[in-house]
Amino acid sequence: MLAAFGHPPPPLFAMTIIFGGTIGRSGMGGQAWAILQYLLGFRALGHDVYYLEDCGDSSWIYIWEKDEWTDELDYPAAYVNTCLTPFGFGERWIYRDYDQTRGMPLPQFLEICGRADLLIMRAAPFWRWRDEYEKPRCRAFIDVDPGFTQITLANGDPGWVEGVAKADRRFTFGQRINSADCSIPPTGGPWLKTVPPVFLPEWPVSASAATHFTSVMRWQGFKEVTHQGVAYGQRDLEFPLFLDLPKATSQKFCIAQMGIEPDVLTSHGWEALHGEEVTRTPAAYREFIQSSRAEFSVPKNGYVKMRGGWFSDRSVCYLASGRPVLIEDTGLSDWLPVGEGVVTFTNLAGAAKGVEQINGQYDLHRQAARRIAEQFFATEQVLPRFIEAAMT
Repeated sequence: MLAAFGHPPPPLFAMTIIFGGTIGRSGMGGQAWAILQYLLGFRALGHDVYYLEDCGDSSWIYIWEKDEWTDELDYPAAYVNTCLTPFGFGERWIYRDYDQTRGMPLPQFLEICGRADLLIMRAAPFWRWRDEYEKPRCRAFIDVDPGFTQITLANGDPGWVEGVAKADRRFTFGQRINSADCSIPPTGGPWLKTVPPVFLPEWPVSASAATHFTSVMRWQGFKEVTHQGVAYGQRDLEFPLFLDLPKATSQKFCIAQMGIEPDVLTSHGWEALHGEEVTRTPAAYREFIQSSRAEFSVPKNGYVKMRGGWFSDRSVCYLASGRPVLIEDTGLSDWLPVGEGVVTFTNLAGAAKGVEQINGQYDLHRQAARRIAEQFFATEQVLPRFIEAAMT
């Protein structure tokens, strides 16, 4: 199975790439890392890389420190700058809404659009399409929410339908889309498969002592979706199936949670932290993951039901750090080696058995975790193939 990925193709040529994301609007270190993996990876391959965040008609952002909302650009733009500057992208970003910008001067950005080879939209399309976005040679969209994205398109959401249609190539983290037992509709395709990359130089194997299985979890980020009479929910429908796991094993668990009261977890033996605080910056997010013994991951209910083969951009950071991943199965064994480094389960008893399996041969699972990161998710493996598919 590992041989299926082989060696990445050689670079076609050095390109100018504009990468669109949501760092400022999320205000979370995990989202910043999901985008930094691409920025760092593309740059390491020799490409000229810029970050774009386009909020459309308005920037409506939650200020964590003040517990209030704002449509001002200075707060989210400052967060983007804080995240990107330490990695050498301090003058390579722009944050914009309807008629205002922060970061690089707008004329400079327009000039970059005019010579760009590739414009990438990650997670969501641009809600306001501008003339300059027509200028790059190619445009690509990356679906990081497989199944939910396609159902949203199938249900006719005009912003999504029009935005995704602007991309020449559409990629998805749904590795099993079009499989017989995968219920993700192909709407919006054809969909090309890709995986969340990790930039290994910034995610070395962690040697720190670790005691807890952890994760970063949003209880309910969005509403459930319905397709052909079947409802697909969020984590609030899936995680309760495993609430009693701490009672089934002596292993300690700590969840950096968002969207619920901590006592939902602590009353069942979990330790709970406020996810907004633990993952406020890229540095804090990385420290939390690398101080963990392993990840315990319960995907969204829809990911499990649709059998799309989803795997998280968070989990690849655990793997790179030499931290095993214990995850509820989404159809992973079709494309990813499971059993060592990545261990799957389908019920409470299986989750408890997975804990014992990892702890029983911990060094073996640590080594396998890093090996999987290197062979399946490293930017030098993932991004050359992505570029080749996006540009040809």
